[in-house]
Amino acid sequence: MPRPCGQRERPPLPTWQHGCVTAATHSSLFPQVPDSADAVLEGLDPEQRQVAEALHGPVCVLAGAGTGKTRAITHRIAYGVRAGILQPASVLAVTFTNRAAGEMRGRLRQLGAGGVQARTFHSAALRQLQYFWPKAVGGDLPRLVERKIQLVAEAAARCRVRLDRNELRDVTGEIEWAKVTQTVPGDYPAAAAKSGRDAPRDAAEISQIYAMYEQLKRDRAMIDFEDVLLLTVGILQDRHDIADHVRSQYQHFVVDEYQDVSPLQQRLLELWLGDRPNLCVVGDASQTIYSFTGATPDHLLNFRTKHPDATVVKLVRDYRSTPQVVHLANGLLSQARGRAAEHRLELISQREPGPEPVYTEYADEPAEAEGTARRIRDLVAAGVPAGEIAVLYRINAQSEVYEQALADAGVPYQLRGAERFFERQEVRKAINGLRSAARFGNNDPLLDDVVDLPSQTRAVLSGNGWTTQPPAGSGAVRDQWESLAALVRLAEDFARAKPTATLSDLVAELDERAAAQHAPTVQGVTLASLHSAKGLEWDAVFLVGLTEGMMPITYAKTDEQVEEERRLLYVGVTRARHHLGLSWALSRSPGGRASRRPSRFLNGLRPGSSASGSRGGTAAPRTGGTGTVPGGAAKRRRRSSALCRVCGKTLTDAGEVKLMRCEDCPSDMDEALYERLRDWRAGQAQLLGQPAYCVFTDKTLMAIAEAAPGEAGELAVIAGVGARKLERFGADVLALCAGQDLGGVDEED
Repeated sequence: MPRPCGQRERPPLPTWQHGCVTAATHSSLFPQVPDSADAVLEGLDPEQRQVAEALHGPVCVLAGAGTGKTRAITHRIAYGVRAGILQPASVLAVTFTNRAAGEMRGRLRQLGAGGVQARTFHSAALRQLQYFWPKAVGGDLPRLVERKIQLVAEAAARCRVRLDRNELRDVTGEIEWAKVTQTVPGDYPAAAAKSGRDAPRDAAEISQIYAMYEQLKRDRAMIDFEDVLLLTVGILQDRHDIADHVRSQYQHFVVDEYQDVSPLQQRLLELWLGDRPNLCVVGDASQTIYSFTGATPDHLLNFRTKHPDATVVKLVRDYRSTPQVVHLANGLLSQARGRAAEHRLELISQREPGPEPVYTEYADEPAEAEGTARRIRDLVAAGVPAGEIAVLYRINAQSEVYEQALADAGVPYQLRGAERFFERQEVRKAINGLRSAARFGNNDPLLDDVVDLPSQTRAVLSGNGWTTQPPAGSGAVRDQWESLAALVRLAEDFARAKPTATLSDLVAELDERAAAQHAPTVQGVTLASLHSAKGLEWDAVFLVGLTEGMMPITYAKTDEQVEEERRLLYVGVTRARHHLGLSWALSRSPGGRASRRPSRFLNGLRPGSSASGSRGGTAAPRTGGTGTVPGGAAKRRRRSSALCRVCGKTLTDAGEVKLMRCEDCPSDMDEALYERLRDWRAGQAQLLGQPAYCVFTDKTLMAIAEAAPGEAGELAVIAGVGARKLERFGADVLALCAGQDLGGVDEED
């Protein structure tokens, strides 16, 4: 086809066979918007392209982990919009988290389809409820409950039921489950029994608390997030004129993570859709891990039965993980049972081969954490960014020992679940500062001697607390610095992508990202639970604590609950792109009885084990008392019991082990020595350009100040010191303990 006069010929883009299709994380931060509808389809593999071109009728996309499902559905929407088949305002894409919705909006904007609504179920329902409430009910919409758990606590108190903190959280979860499954208070005991719920209290008590909670909300004209869905469903069911209004606005629906819909969300979707066929759902039954919240894969598995004429596309080309990781993931599901397992997808890796997964057995949990931290430190030294590494565990309570181990190893980390990036106070303040500089920069002395965009950004943010070196410590000051450093890195990336960009252009980009919740990455190893890792990916993943009782968790008693635990581990495995470590400890504390067994899910997968016990949990044979580590076995270390040096009690808590005393036992710490150690540590951290905890943690300094060691051997046995830090800092620490004045800190050679 001849080119229009004056139009330059574009070089052909590489096809999907030549590596154009990659994980979203590795795509350009600022890609060019495709210049036509056909250009939107470039680079899609055959199955993704089939999804993008299926714009009519019901469509079901069965998408395995790492197969580019978000890429496929966003390109589908963008292709329909750019081809004139879909009107942007008529499309509603729904998913389950603000982060996922924000990512979808960001991708659609980059594809030239920015007018499409991409929201969570709750966000979309709340918007409709706020608009239609005056017409349907009258007056103002009741205000949302800000702290649901406090209201549940008050309801329990009024029912004269005493709940501790954990019970309160669990009862709140039971109420949420009841509401999304459309179970009223009086029916809760029967519904919980039928579903096999492991209720935290007597079901009749929970039913009573649930009823009182609902009464308190009514008395105070309040609603909770579950009510948002329930009330929207009620209005759409009762008011056909309002339902018709909504359906006239939204004509095409896309649902991501369809395996996670609850009965209430499915009912809302049906009311939005009416009798129209324009629905595209995307999901993977093997990633159903939220059944405790009411999620069920039944709607995904029954989709073809309900819609016999549906277009069904399977995405199985895995662009995220190496063949070695994919082989393990497939093997994990090959032992699964149940309906979801019958519909499992066999993934096919599209990446070059990588290292084999590493299986490691440790004597105890502190040894497991220290060993994991050492491996992470080695990866970082080898060039793997800390932000591309994750440690994933079954429950959040497991994080503390890994926080300590990473701090002792001098490795920065971040706990997943913090406040969203663009909602942080320091980020909002920084963006306002950049906006002011963009408007009045000519009168800002900070910008007199800087020309390029990154330098301007650094100059402005220096007034907000950004420095070339991170501050000492691991608290709020360090967190704020990391946020500002992420903005600096984003400005640098933006300038590389658009060399002529100005400060105003950067502010506009930040505003659009804030609206889409498309945040830059804050560097540091991620510590997260397996549940919170869903939808994320890293170059290196360490799955820790893989023992019976933790994976599967001890309260997973039914076959269905155990299979969900297997799927949870599958989700963890498929988060890894290249490096994958799996580990377990034979005892909780040093010197404890080695009574634990590796998770049954690893039977037949880890070297030296058999699949024969995978259903019953029979322990697989161990390999000569060493960690099962391909390419070089790590020797198991046996430790003597850690005893409190004050009362003699056996210590199990990692912090107490470090202090060698119970937290409640009296301390004989030399306060003056402790202050000298802290001052010395601050100087060392500044010279090294590292947080203070990377030199020694507070607990280690306390232990040193309490022990006041007089020689290297006494210092070496203090937890958190170790051979490397003894060699590096031992002379200084012993001198301080002896009361010597170091006269300042010398820089390293």
